[in-house]
Amino acid sequence: MSETEAGQTFERTLKAGINLYYDLHTPAALPVPLLIALHGYGANKKQMMREALALAPDGFAIVSLQGFHQHMKEPKEPGGPLRFGFGWLTNFHPEDSVAVHHQALLEIMHKLVGEGLADRERIFLLGFSQSCALNYRFAFTNSDVLRGVIGICGGLPGDWDTCRDYSPTRAAVLHLAGTRDEYYPPSRVANYAERLRLRAQSVEFKSYDAAHEIVPSMRDDVREWLGQHAE
Repeated sequence: MSETEAGQTFERTLKAGINLYYDLHTPAALPVPLLIALHGYGANKKQMMREALALAPDGFAIVSLQGFHQHMKEPKEPGGPLRFGFGWLTNFHPEDSVAVHHQALLEIMHKLVGEGLADRERIFLLGFSQSCALNYRFAFTNSDVLRGVIGICGGLPGDWDTCRDYSPTRAAVLHLAGTRDEYYPPSRVANYAERLRLRAQSVEFKSYDAAHEIVPSMRDDVREWLGQHAE
């Protein structure tokens, strides 16, 4: 330590590797369209895989990636076992979490395309709640890798109007919102379609009689949309 550092406090960093976990569903015939589905705050990859299987058309490969910020949740029953949830982002150096998210998606795509499982030209990204804005960050900074991106009950990036890293994307966009969503009410999402069209040519925005959740009518519309855009 130099004399100028004595008696002072500094923040330093070091690099450490972590394991990221995902579940993979594959159909019989390959290569196929790929749907990468990301859960919301406090959920996990198994929950999101169940949702993705319910909304993806037949013949899709599905990846359900698990968030890398782990936390404990209250047990469902008093005195029951502790449960764990996962998230994608915190307020502490959020740029680090964004970088991990982006790199994980790129590596999954590269790996599955390289294995002959996924069709490079038909990759779709879906996010619910917290992962929605992160996925939009990815889609508009990696503008040539996705066929489509789907956001459900989530938001736009906080720097959508100011960040110069975002560019027009070739990906089609489908955004679904609930009229009773307590986190993203109609007043908050009313201009999302207009703002998304600033950087995407194909944007569909739909509202449903739903709270902060995925309802059957959403699943039906996502399945139809994916089938159309995968052709």
